[in-house]
Amino acid sequence: MNISAIEELPRIEAALRYLEPMSDKPRSLEYEPPPGVPRTTAVYRDHTVTIRDVRPVASSLSLERQGFQVVTAASSVQDFRDEEAVRTRYYEETVSLLEELTGASRVVVFDHTIRRRIPGAADRAAGTPRQPVPRVHNDYTVKSGPQRVRDLLGEDANDLLRRRFSVINVWRPIRAPIQDAPLAVADAQSVDSDDLVATDLVYPDRTGEIYYVKFNPSHRWFYAPAMRRDEVMLIKCFDSADDGRARFVPHSAFVDPTTPADAPPRESIELRTLVFYEE
Repeated sequence: MNISAIEELPRIEAALRYLEPMSDKPRSLEYEPPPGVPRTTAVYRDHTVTIRDVRPVASSLSLERQGFQVVTAASSVQDFRDEEAVRTRYYEETVSLLEELTGASRVVVFDHTIRRRIPGAADRAAGTPRQPVPRVHNDYTVKSGPQRVRDLLGEDANDLLRRRFSVINVWRPIRAPIQDAPLAVADAQSVDSDDLVATDLVYPDRTGEIYYVKFNPSHRWFYAPAMRRDEVMLIKCFDSADDGRARFVPHSAFVDPTTPADAPPRESIELRTLVFYEE
C-alpha cells in the first residue's frame, strides 16, 4: 500500500479521542470505584482526523506491514448470543482462519467480547452490554503481551516465549452492515513508539496494562465502510518480534458523520487470540 494509492482513497473527516500528555502513568479502574475516586486519571481530547476507506486497497494489506487486514470469512454461527456455539464452532473457525493466514504453528483463542451499543450508556454499566470503546488504544503493551501468555498457558509459557508470538484480535459485525460506531485502525508504520502510553488497568484481583495513544498528525487512519457479517477485521495488538514489522495497531470506535440517522446500533464480536510461530 503505497503513499500515492493512499492519497487517492475515499475519505471522511471524523473525531478520534486521544490521550492528553501527562506526567504520571495513567490508570483506569475496571470496576465501580468507591465514592469520590475517579474511574480514570487519564484525560482525553478529540482530534479531527482523516479516515480513509481501505476497501480499494484491501488486497494489499499485510499483518506484517500495516498490522491489520480485512478478509471475507463467513461463519456457520447464525446467533452470536449462543455462547456454546461461539465457544466451540466460532473459536474453531477462527483458529483455522488464523493458521491459514499467518502460517502459525499454534493459535489459542482466550476470550471474546460482544458489544452492543446503547445510546447514552457507559461501558461496564450495570445491566448493559459492553459498549464500543471510543478512545484510541491498543490492547497490549511490551510488558502485558508476554504476561498474558504466562497467565494463560502456565508450564508451557516459558518454552513458548522463546519463540515469536503475536496477539491478534478478530473483529466481526454480528448485525450488518456496520454503519453506527464503525472501527478505525491505524497503519502501524505511521505510529511512533513515543505515541504509545502504558496505562494500568486495575481489576479487583489483578492489574493489566494497555496503551492509550497521544495525538500525532502523522497517524494514517483507515476503516472498512459497511462491514458485513461475513467479513472480519484482523488487528495485531502485539508482536514479540522487534525487527521493523508491525507490532501495535491503535484502534477506536468513532462517530461517522455520514451514518444515516436510522442506522441500527452497532453489534460486534471480537475474539482475542495468541498466535505462535516456529521462528
